[in-house]
Amino acid sequence: MKEYPTDRIRNVAVASHQGSGKTSLVEAMAFTAGHTTRMGKVEEGNTVSDWDPDEVKHHISINATVVPIEWKGYKLNLIDTPGYADFVGEVHEALRVADAVLFVVSAVDGLQVGTEMTWQLADERGLAKLVQINKMERENADFDGVVAQLRERFGSRVVPVEVPIGQESNFKGVVDVLRGKAYSYEGGKAAEMAIPAELTEQMDQYRQQLVESICETDEELMNKYFEDAELSNDELIAALHGATARGEIVPVGCGSATTNMGASELMDALISYVPSPAETSDGLNGQTAAFVFKTIADPYVGKLSYFRVYGGAIKPDSHVWNANRSHDEHIGPVLLTRGKHQENVAQVSAGDIGAVAKLHDTHTGDTLTSKDKPITLDGISFPSPAFSASVVAQTKADLDKLGQALARICEEDPTLHVDRDSESAETILSGIGESHLQITVERLKRKFGVNIELGEPKVPYREAITASAKAEGRHKKQTGGRGQFGDVWVAFEPYPEGTFEFVNKIVGGAVPKQYIPAVEKGIQESMQKGPLAGYPVIHVRATLYDGKYHDVDSSEMAFKIAGSLAFKEGMMKSNPVLLEPVMNVEVVVPEAYMGDVIGDLNSRRARVLGMEPIGGGRQRVMAHAPMSEMQHYATVLRSITQGRGVFTMSLLQYEQVPPHEAQKIIDAHEKIRKD
Repeated sequence: MKEYPTDRIRNVAVASHQGSGKTSLVEAMAFTAGHTTRMGKVEEGNTVSDWDPDEVKHHISINATVVPIEWKGYKLNLIDTPGYADFVGEVHEALRVADAVLFVVSAVDGLQVGTEMTWQLADERGLAKLVQINKMERENADFDGVVAQLRERFGSRVVPVEVPIGQESNFKGVVDVLRGKAYSYEGGKAAEMAIPAELTEQMDQYRQQLVESICETDEELMNKYFEDAELSNDELIAALHGATARGEIVPVGCGSATTNMGASELMDALISYVPSPAETSDGLNGQTAAFVFKTIADPYVGKLSYFRVYGGAIKPDSHVWNANRSHDEHIGPVLLTRGKHQENVAQVSAGDIGAVAKLHDTHTGDTLTSKDKPITLDGISFPSPAFSASVVAQTKADLDKLGQALARICEEDPTLHVDRDSESAETILSGIGESHLQITVERLKRKFGVNIELGEPKVPYREAITASAKAEGRHKKQTGGRGQFGDVWVAFEPYPEGTFEFVNKIVGGAVPKQYIPAVEKGIQESMQKGPLAGYPVIHVRATLYDGKYHDVDSSEMAFKIAGSLAFKEGMMKSNPVLLEPVMNVEVVVPEAYMGDVIGDLNSRRARVLGMEPIGGGRQRVMAHAPMSEMQHYATVLRSITQGRGVFTMSLLQYEQVPPHEAQKIIDAHEKIRKD
């Protein structure tokens, strides 16, 4: 693959709702450009971009895959992204290094939620956008209907630059609205043809709409338009390029990926309308700066780091400075990748995308630069995990390898988090959704030979007292020789200000000073397992106010046991209750789903505190809800809102469990204890 100057590179993320055909479209472009000898199919698992074994097995895109296309003297770095919501982290990675997003929309299904969500992310990054309406050959394909949908949702900036010749089984080709040329297809190859007479009137309307939209973004063209001066195609294309780069116009094309109709015209459009890295440059003035946007952990090859160069060049057998971690990295062979295929190159220049293996301590989001003039580029903001599960290794051998394997898989996927719950001794794996974690389980087995099962994390309940009580703890044991003796009186009362407070009110040496810490320790150790369901006890003040000792038989151990006995008796006298963690929940949803979302929250024992509009037809709902009711909420919310809702959740406080729910928890504990 030859080296291209920056102004002849286009970095384009390809995004869509799942099943709209973006992987097939990338495949069609790769085939049309001559990079493959036959078109692969997603169902057969032989496409360029879906090469990962998990993608082949599930027939969906899971990773963001770079597929460079060489076309008419330009290089199109296409980044095929997953459409399934659980793998949105890959979309964030791709958008961070793309200069534009090509949205693939089904002519049959129309605008879907995956496209809407990624569109919002592209807006936040200020990226240029194009739309390709795919599946024009399918039954019920409706180009005009989908365009109307897009314009209704995203405004009049969405403008067709191509129109179809026929649709459904009669789909034969496309017409370039601006250039006034029509193309038919035979075996995927485009041939220019006369514009069908029945399309002439429609073409005139679309061209007028497009020219007016372009002129509205360019004052000079607007004046010429009003003066009825002739506007050349070159002028209009240049203005459309600028308007697309600024996000003022979203060009819309059409085609059929699986029959390879429209791929060549789409690549022409990407060259004409998408900004080059030279136009989106950060003004680095030749300083070396490369951003690592993706990491792949391979148990055999090691780590493969994908990067985009923003300034200077990355060369083999050189040294760069990791600005985020302040250390030197040696660059080995520098690679260009197309799916799973790798090619060694002499360098990767500004604007281009490459990869390097076996960097020592470089992670996704790091900047590789020069030590004398270091630059740190903005990182990637990944979504927070929304679904958690406990991880159980199937064998001891799996357990031995688990820690390192989880660390490697989290390095590859920054949307995964691993925590160790010291209380339950569980390893908790968190991700975007249920499918995300299931795929992670498969990857751990395939890549690292670690077999695990996922379970539901234990809810960290607590126990507390609601009344005051006094209790005696008396430990007396005589076994011949020196015995054991300790006797204490402790007053217990609720202590909502904190977890535990110990107060010493012994006077007159009823309990010698040296034994008082042992009493406190005995109480605290007993608090680790409450009497109701074995959960830690919190919010207790214990006041030691009296006791007895024996000159010979008393010891620290005796008073520690006495303190423990006093606590157990006092706890049962103080009306113990179960407490549950209550979460602070914020849900952002389109207004149309507000009723269903609030109804569902109410069914989860949540207290809805209020709601507020946040723009874009969306509302933020604030609520407090028990953790036990929210464990599968990510899946439920996605179902209720068709994937349009998102939420965040954090621990707020502990509150008393309702009696009927508490009894279920106590009964479950008792059953486990007996078993």
